[in-house]
Amino acid sequence: MMTTPAQFAEFQKSQFDAMFAMSHTMFEATEKLVDLNLAAAKAILEESAERAQALMSVKDVQELLAVSSSFAQPALDKLISYNRNVYGIASSAGADMTKLFETQIAQSNKQIAEMIELAAKNAPTGAEPAVSMVKSALAAANTAYDTFSKVTKQAAEMAEQNFSAATEATVKAANDVVKPKARKAA
Repeated sequence: MMTTPAQFAEFQKSQFDAMFAMSHTMFEATEKLVDLNLAAAKAILEESAERAQALMSVKDVQELLAVSSSFAQPALDKLISYNRNVYGIASSAGADMTKLFETQIAQSNKQIAEMIELAAKNAPTGAEPAVSMVKSALAAANTAYDTFSKVTKQAAEMAEQNFSAATEATVKAANDVVKPKARKAA
């Protein structure tokens, strides 16, 4: 419990530090996304120039089909890689934010528990049932939060597994489509 100005100032400092850490995490994730997008845009521009030159040098329909189909697989691979990078950045930022929130919640729970204990010591005679009820409510809230946290982590793990499975299925399906066309063109 905050009983002195120094304790209040320490509490404010810890809240400011937490806010700064969250801001830093979000700016870092944004910076990574911007860098990724700039690199992707630069690669697209360079590849577009190369593809345009390759298409301009085509002499017949067979060669056009071969050149066109040769573009599909690298483009798909780059798209998948890009999506994995975006997912990795978002997932990392989410994990960092979760750690920060968990730390803040643990600290708040500790302060609330200290406040309840101080109130229990200074409570008038006969207030024990009310203090006990507040302690029970705090314990129930902590249990609910722990359950929610576990369910959220399980959902995130399932989402990651589904993302990986969907990516693999997309790659397989695209390879099944692209490779037969490339063989026919050759």
